[in-house]
Amino acid sequence: MDAAIAKADVLIEALGYIRRFRGRQMVIKLGGSAMEEADALRTTLQSIVFLSTVGLRPILVHGGGKPIDRAMAASGLQPKKVLGRRITDDATLAIVVRVLTEEINHGIVRQLRELGGRAAGLHTSMQVLFGERLALDAEDGSKIDLGRVGQVTRADLDLINDLTQAGVIPVIPSLAHDADGGWLNVNGDTAAAGVAAKLQASKLVMMTDTPGILRNRKDPESLIASLTTEGCRQLIRDGIIDSGMIPKVEACLDALKAGVGKTHIIDGRLRHSLLLEIFTDTGVGTEIVL
Repeated sequence: MDAAIAKADVLIEALGYIRRFRGRQMVIKLGGSAMEEADALRTTLQSIVFLSTVGLRPILVHGGGKPIDRAMAASGLQPKKVLGRRITDDATLAIVVRVLTEEINHGIVRQLRELGGRAAGLHTSMQVLFGERLALDAEDGSKIDLGRVGQVTRADLDLINDLTQAGVIPVIPSLAHDADGGWLNVNGDTAAAGVAAKLQASKLVMMTDTPGILRNRKDPESLIASLTTEGCRQLIRDGIIDSGMIPKVEACLDALKAGVGKTHIIDGRLRHSLLLEIFTDTGVGTEIVL
């Protein structure tokens, strides 16, 4: 009986959050082990179906870093990256598009449906992201040409809104169309932040392979539960936020600046971390606010 009462207490704790976010859109960036490990992926997708079932409007954005690397290796191609961005020539782009749309996106949509959710992959005939080519600034002031790499400049908000209002979960690969209808490879974190910003979403959740932002990367107990924009900037200056965490944090800060309500960085390896972060008083990751 005590166990049953404890479960009821959890539901009551979640009730206030369900009421607060019911009908609100939230963008979830899926990556890392949350996408690579079968059990972690299934648990995450179960959580997303739960969100949709209780009246929230989740939008899922995914990349495909490791599967793309494996597909390139199988084709005899060596991945090349600059500042975390994949240099994308025509041969690489063909692999990126195939893996993201035909393998990862299709698989996620299928699993969501198997779990009782309604989902639609938004690409090809239902493309929702549009963009322009991205060039990085070099230290000498010149531009670094990344090939068919882009950034999101526009999203088909009407299509996304129509689907979420109907209880359908949009599943969006990190690809955009340019002005000529050609594909652009977009960084998954910046794609998710771009979607959240265009939608003015209530939340942007980044699922990673760490508990969140740590003061000491070797100590999970050093998790920082909440940060402001200025707090993030200071941790970057101090070198505490570094390496691959910087693009994720910068994407969160861009989203907040554009009007997203709150951003979160959570561990996709932790069972139901998405629900724990959204529906409990303590949360499990790092929230970032203005």
